[in-house]
Amino acid sequence: MEKRQEDALKEHPCYNEEAHRKFARMHIPVAPKCNIQCNYCNRKYDCSNESRPGVTSEVLSPEEAVEKIRIVKEKIPYLTVIGIAGPGDPLANEETFRTLALVNKEFPDLTLCVSTNGLALPENAQRLYDLGVRFLTVTMNASDPAVGERIYDRVQREGRTYRGEEGAGILMKNQIEGIKRCVDLGMVVKINIVMIPGINDGHIPELVKKVRSLGVYIVNILPLIPVDGTKFSGRRAPTSEERKKLMDACEIDVKMMRHCKQCRADAVGLLGEDRSSEFMRMGSCQAGCGPSPENSMPSLIEIENEPVRVAVATSDGKNIDSGFGNASRFDVYSVSNDGVKFLHTVSVDTKKQVSGESHREHIGNILDLLNDCSTIVVKEIGHMPAKMSAERGKTIRISSGKIGKNTFKQTLM
Repeated sequence: MEKRQEDALKEHPCYNEEAHRKFARMHIPVAPKCNIQCNYCNRKYDCSNESRPGVTSEVLSPEEAVEKIRIVKEKIPYLTVIGIAGPGDPLANEETFRTLALVNKEFPDLTLCVSTNGLALPENAQRLYDLGVRFLTVTMNASDPAVGERIYDRVQREGRTYRGEEGAGILMKNQIEGIKRCVDLGMVVKINIVMIPGINDGHIPELVKKVRSLGVYIVNILPLIPVDGTKFSGRRAPTSEERKKLMDACEIDVKMMRHCKQCRADAVGLLGEDRSSEFMRMGSCQAGCGPSPENSMPSLIEIENEPVRVAVATSDGKNIDSGFGNASRFDVYSVSNDGVKFLHTVSVDTKKQVSGESHREHIGNILDLLNDCSTIVVKEIGHMPAKMSAERGKTIRISSGKIGKNTFKQTLM
């Protein structure tokens, strides 16, 4: 490890627990686009009361980011780290690299850090290193595609969309290759793992052993945050005891990060004392050349415009008037940024629904019929069907009234 890198490690609040009470970090939100869709992620703008990855109240241009760093650096002299962590994936945005070049030139004393899902890491490892990045975080939730396909809805690579085990396998192959390259270059690599009970919690010890063999420095096991509008909104978060027990077991293999605060994409200040709201829109407002505050938050831009299939429980094709288990039909729609299109009707045999195990089988049959739908809109749903739907990665939305634009409003958020 380089001498400067050793010194930087002592002042990096995320990689060094002793440093997080003394030194501040600043996340600059310059990367809105993402190349994968995780089942737990919903990237929103202007959510100042939420503190979780993927959330920011503004997206900055590289020039605005530099101006904002100037302002923050004056008010927070113990600022040591500049990180790019979204709100999308930094490596899916060319703005990330322009920002790194500008920051490295003007603030050579600040440590540069990037967080990524790793899909585009193999071809960008050397580029990051050449731009001065010495600390890298990769969010890697599985090393087995059979586990990964339950976590990732889709993967976008070289103009194509991949799903299921194929998509998860492509992502994991690139994560492993990218991590190897970064370690070989001399970067300090941290792995973030989102602990999802019933999905990957039993697999995490194996994953930790795998990343240890790649030469990672530290692992951060994060608890799932169930977020509205995601397929995992109905899943439970792990308890503190469950997470601690898992970290204790995994620490035999690699150093564990235990002080993470699951920061926003625009976090500023000490860990646990986020001051992002204090510096909101300062980059564009005070630079005099950026957009006005009203226009400084563009809509989320996805790399793709792939339709999402939505099933609506209806008795007449006009109203959302049926519960999940007693619906006799579901109308399936294709929803994209281009609009909503009716595809077909799925009929359900309601004569067989009884109680007990037969009812569970009936619910399973419905889910089989709606296997290609990511979202299901119903008037009501019971605990057991909701649980089974969540286990299949489905997003359930409760609604009623006429089927219209509002029915599909949140689908692409």
